[in-house]
Amino acid sequence: MKLSIIIPVYNSSKILEKLVKDIKFHLHKRFNNRLEIIFVNDCSSDNSWSIILKLSKRYSFIKGINLQKNIGQHSAIFVGLKFSSGKKIITMDDDFQHPPSSIIKLYNKLDNFDACYTVYIKRKHIFWKIFVSKINNFFASFLFNKPYKIYLSSFRGFKSNIKNKLILDKPQKVFLDSSILKYSKNVTSINITHNKRFEGVSNYDVKKLFNLWFDMIENF
Repeated sequence: MKLSIIIPVYNSSKILEKLVKDIKFHLHKRFNNRLEIIFVNDCSSDNSWSIILKLSKRYSFIKGINLQKNIGQHSAIFVGLKFSSGKKIITMDDDFQHPPSSIIKLYNKLDNFDACYTVYIKRKHIFWKIFVSKINNFFASFLFNKPYKIYLSSFRGFKSNIKNKLILDKPQKVFLDSSILKYSKNVTSINITHNKRFEGVSNYDVKKLFNLWFDMIENF
C-alpha cells in the first residue's frame, strides 16, 4: 500500500537532505516504489526551495510544492494533501524532532485505525510551548469530544478516505485535526521519542501557537 509523507517546510535548508536520507534509510526497502515525500515550501526566506528542487532531481519519490506566500503549517499540509496519492498519509515536521524511525509504527497502526497521533516522550520543547500545547489539548478535547490522551500532534497518520473528505470540506480556516476527528472516531495514538531540533531554532512563537488555537475554535 502506497505511503505519502507530507512535510511543510520553512527555512530548513540545512536539515532537508539529512531528513530525506534518514527517511529513505528506514523506509526504502519496505516501500521501494510505493513511497512519496511531498515537501511544501511555505515561502521560506532561505534557499529551502532550491534544496527541494535538487532533492527531487536526485530521488524520484520526492515532490516539491512552492508557495508564493506564507500560509502556515496546517494550510501548507492541506495543499500537499491535494497532490498526494498514497492510501495512507503521514504528516511530520521538517526539523527532525519527529524521528523517521517511528514512521513505520504510525503506518502499521493505520491497518486497524483511521487515524493515529503521536504522544511525545520527554518533550524537547521549551516550557512555554509545552504549557500552551497542554492548554490547546484541553480545549480540543472539549470542542471535538476526543479523549484527553489523544494529543493532537503534527506527527500524525490517517487514511486516504479521511483525506478525500477533508479536501471536499474546503474550510476557510484549515485545522486538520478537527476534520480528522469529525470524520472518524476510530483514532488511536502511539508513544514516540521526541528529538532535539537538528538545526536552528523553532519558527513557532507564542503568537503563532495562540493563532493556531483560535483557528481551531473558528474551524469548530
